[in-house]
Amino acid sequence: MDLKSIIADSLNQSYSAEEYQNILSTFAEEGKTSGQQNEDLIYYTKLNAQRSKRIGKTAVIDNKLEEKVRALPKQVWLLITETWCGDAANSVPLISKLADLNPQIELRIVLRDDNLDLMDQFLTKGGRSIPKLIALDEDLNVQFDWGPRPKEAQEMYWNWREREDREPYKEFQVTLQKWYNQNKSQAVQDEISELVIVRG
Repeated sequence: MDLKSIIADSLNQSYSAEEYQNILSTFAEEGKTSGQQNEDLIYYTKLNAQRSKRIGKTAVIDNKLEEKVRALPKQVWLLITETWCGDAANSVPLISKLADLNPQIELRIVLRDDNLDLMDQFLTKGGRSIPKLIALDEDLNVQFDWGPRPKEAQEMYWNWREREDREPYKEFQVTLQKWYNQNKSQAVQDEISELVIVRG
């Protein structure tokens, strides 16, 4: 199957931002998670539901990026994620806010483990890392993709992975979250701003 067919199939089982937020909130309330059910992923889903709401309310969009996004032609932004993904909790609410700036941008969200054919077209160093944002034109041609983390956060992650004496992921995740809190979504905005090209 070619990439456009894979993308079209995924769009057929995608959610709006509001539908996805409802899924996240419902899972958090019911003690569930998307994908495989285990205590850690359920814990992160609950944490992410709170975090997503907070970031959605407090994130401030940079003026330059806002101008660029408002000037974009019709696009679909296809976002791959899972409810337990901590990086997604920090970037999905911002991406949703960006899409809301322009009525010509339709944000659609899919769950990674239900869309592995799509995920496998957008690997990070061979891994199925999420979230992954894929911007598509009207003919489903890829305009750009971004994710799973801002470059600085990704470097932190690779450095942690390569250490033989690394702390458990739960401890590293706290360090990573502190970075996100201090950065206030600026790195995500800067990187998406570089990728967004307004042709006119």
